[in-house]
Amino acid sequence: MLGKTAGGLYWMFRNLERAENTARLIEAGFRIALTRSTDPASDWRSVIVTSAQQAAYEAKCQTYQSTQVTEFLLRDPSNPSSVMSLIKNARDNARLTRTAITSEVWGAVNETWMRLCDQLSAPVPDTELPKVLASIRRQSALVRGALHGTMLRNDVYDFCRLGTFLERADNTARIVDVKYHALLPSPSFVGSKMDNVQWETLLRSVSGHRAFRWGSDGEYNAANIANFLILDRRMPRSLGYCADNLVDNLTYICDQYGQETESLERAHAIDSRLRGRDIHEIFDEGLHEFLSTTLIHLGELGLQIEKDYRFFQ
Repeated sequence: MLGKTAGGLYWMFRNLERAENTARLIEAGFRIALTRSTDPASDWRSVIVTSAQQAAYEAKCQTYQSTQVTEFLLRDPSNPSSVMSLIKNARDNARLTRTAITSEVWGAVNETWMRLCDQLSAPVPDTELPKVLASIRRQSALVRGALHGTMLRNDVYDFCRLGTFLERADNTARIVDVKYHALLPSPSFVGSKMDNVQWETLLRSVSGHRAFRWGSDGEYNAANIANFLILDRRMPRSLGYCADNLVDNLTYICDQYGQETESLERAHAIDSRLRGRDIHEIFDEGLHEFLSTTLIHLGELGLQIEKDYRFFQ
């Protein structure tokens, strides 16, 4: 496969996943602001910090208000990481790789673009925000369903899945990290009722609330929920699950091309770092340090994938 085609597939699904994750992040901020009204500006600031867009946001806005944050993250054309910018990029990449994907996948991406153009044609009021965020998640699921249901399991499929799982792992690491360092007002709140409510809210933002109840006998506290989102490989948004799939998809590509790559070695290293770990051990060594290192490794893996498969040639 041409590197340009592989890169288009990979980035199409990275952009789609990032758009969905942005919607989930906004929902988390919205829910937390509703449950803790004493300092909503701090809650909305944590959303911007988690999305790694603080510098860009503060260059345009002086305060952290819900309308400003949602406008910046959903509609702002000057923000390359706004949902509209991401969906446009995904559609452009789908057009670039249209001969490599099925008509159903192209149709789902194109429908997502048209629907969101309509829904985000004007600023979204708070009363309509949950409905719009749900629509973004639903459209992303529609594209994934078309991919799963119609695509041949070959290198095209694997590059699409690489984009999804690399982006998803990055988002999960960020949201758990910032929860511990930005959403919590003070270390004295750790383990308190407020702390537990916020962790439960984050579970809901990744559609993991009911799954946590099914898969865990523990209560809603930092250790149990962090374990679920970091180490539990049954949870499709956990770091462990994403690492599994990164290794699998890179292995399939290497087998098809008849050669192993440094990117596969890096994926194995990320996966090995998560296997056989205990969440209390991670807390003891420092959750922030563990997640920060994970983010660095994921960034290095992304760059290595681009290099190994010559995305820009």
